[in-house]
Amino acid sequence: MSYTGPDFDPPPSRRFRRGPLTVALAALVPGALLGWAVYATVGGSGDDGGDASASAGTSASASSLPPSSSGTPSPGGSDEPDGSDGSDGSDGSDGSDGSDGKKSSTSPGATSPSASAPLGTGPLRGKVVVIDPGHNPGNFRHTAEINRQVDVGTHSKECDTTGTSTDDGFSEAKFTLDVAHRMRAFLEGQGATVKLTQDDDRPFGPCIDERARIGNEAEADAVVSIHADGSGTGNRGFHVILPGSVDSGAADTRAIVGPSRELGERIAGNFVRATGNGPSNYVGGGTGLVTRKDLGGLNLSTVPKVFVECGNMRDSKDAALLTSGAWRQKAAQGISEGIVSFLRG
Repeated sequence: MSYTGPDFDPPPSRRFRRGPLTVALAALVPGALLGWAVYATVGGSGDDGGDASASAGTSASASSLPPSSSGTPSPGGSDEPDGSDGSDGSDGSDGSDGSDGKKSSTSPGATSPSASAPLGTGPLRGKVVVIDPGHNPGNFRHTAEINRQVDVGTHSKECDTTGTSTDDGFSEAKFTLDVAHRMRAFLEGQGATVKLTQDDDRPFGPCIDERARIGNEAEADAVVSIHADGSGTGNRGFHVILPGSVDSGAADTRAIVGPSRELGERIAGNFVRATGNGPSNYVGGGTGLVTRKDLGGLNLSTVPKVFVECGNMRDSKDAALLTSGAWRQKAAQGISEGIVSFLRG
């Protein structure tokens, strides 16, 4: 998603150089930094066409990941709605059903979130993970519904946005749902119960407040909202968005700030190791971590939660990665391994 839209108000203008990258990541995850250093030296693209099992740090369950799926251009592929990545946490990728929306225009939460069958074995047995695929593919057909204001604790924002897309029309919504499916397969292989906030099973939404509520009501041990940014050309790399300390209205993040940071740090380190791609060169000061207080999806959460901006869809080099099924498998693996690391302590 981009930094212009619901759940992502533009942050103060700032640009960071890549200089502090190695120092910051060294403090974060030495192993991941080493992998990035090697990658930078050999000039790898991270899009080698191989499957997840070929990437560093592959777990035994990587083989359970589904085959890569190709991206189909979204009919109204908008670009960036909500935050730096265009995703606000409200999103989803679902609504590609092409319905007219009448059945859901008055009850965006009519369908229950997609959930995996509880699994009885594996290191994550008894753990619940909620994956929030950023932006619903059908949102562009329901502008009135997604533009309605919802309370995010500190202020009001649009229910959702359409998300961003690559210049060739591959939508953020399709990207996020594909990554979510791969993550679900991986995490179920580890024994976790996995729920998606949407699974292409509703015309639009859910709204950002409902997305947060789904994770809260599931009493999730971890919630991750998947996105892709819609920033300018030349801006590259991933970043993980962490909740800041907020106590206003319906929002109170004080109890989840610490565990959410730990979750974000573990995801960042594993993302570097699995994909070979470095942190954002335009936000986060080279650390791959950004703290925000304006996102409803984080402000309304009562369980550990982060957003992951996997790359910038508006940069041709990042877009080449995001549109690669092989790379998406690596991204899903890296995020999932970060979750596993967090949940196992």
